[in-house]
Amino acid sequence: MRFGIWPAPSRPWGEIVELVAHCESTGWDSAYFADHFMPNGTDSTPLDGDTLECWSVIAALAASVPRLTLASLVTSATYRHPAVLAKIASAVDQISQGRLVLGVGAGWQENEHAAYGIKLGTVKERLDRFEEAIQILDSMLHAPRTTFEGGYFNVTDAPNQPAPAQDRLPLLIGGGGEERTMRIAAKHADQWNAWTNPELLARKVGVLHARCEEISRDPSEIHVSTQALLFLSTDEAWLAERRQVDLGQAAIIGTPNEVVDIVASYRDAGADELIIPDFTMGSKSRRMDTCDLFAHEVAIHFR
Repeated sequence: MRFGIWPAPSRPWGEIVELVAHCESTGWDSAYFADHFMPNGTDSTPLDGDTLECWSVIAALAASVPRLTLASLVTSATYRHPAVLAKIASAVDQISQGRLVLGVGAGWQENEHAAYGIKLGTVKERLDRFEEAIQILDSMLHAPRTTFEGGYFNVTDAPNQPAPAQDRLPLLIGGGGEERTMRIAAKHADQWNAWTNPELLARKVGVLHARCEEISRDPSEIHVSTQALLFLSTDEAWLAERRQVDLGQAAIIGTPNEVVDIVASYRDAGADELIIPDFTMGSKSRRMDTCDLFAHEVAIHFR
């Protein structure tokens, strides 16, 4: 298995690059970064809170950290015209010398769309827009010229020069919608991603395989990644407090031995890569210690 670190965009840049470089030096495989402009809320009210812009950070990491795979998790198709996003991704792939994965999704965070005047639309409109964007991205990243006419986007004989450093820059499609999103993933994705626990992942992987079968695609061509919050410690009292809280999100809670078993369940459910957010890891020193504990006492069992 592969293991990725996912620093929160609310962290200062210095702490982000320090953690990612530390993870690189201790054997991690990848670093992911969210594409949002403000903290999320329950409605369209804009919220204050430091939120570093995704592609600026990934470009800086590409120049600062020489080995890890880098990826957006995920860029909304609503935020940037897909032709512009293809140019951005190609430039970052050149900077990283071929280490970028372009993660894209249909969009969902209401308050940032409202505050910045970006149309979100109904679920159907988001997915229709997303499917058009994916077709343009897939073509512009892998073909000399692209022409596309759709309901949301139009490009005419559009070049993308310089091309990405990779012969095929991988597209990551994020989302677990079984009727539309996973069909789009089956057709276009090099990597598919969703938040899951092992039981949900097993079911979603089954759906992904079924969608691949519908179009006669080999599902082994699609790298499966997933993520969950991590609460890892040798302190049983500290863990006991976390076990009693409903976090509202997939979470891995336990001692190193317990977490080894949970990661094995993810592997057996079909995960090729487990991504660990640092969102709930606490102070900078605790984040470093938790990443080291995970690398030395958990990840080592899956290499």
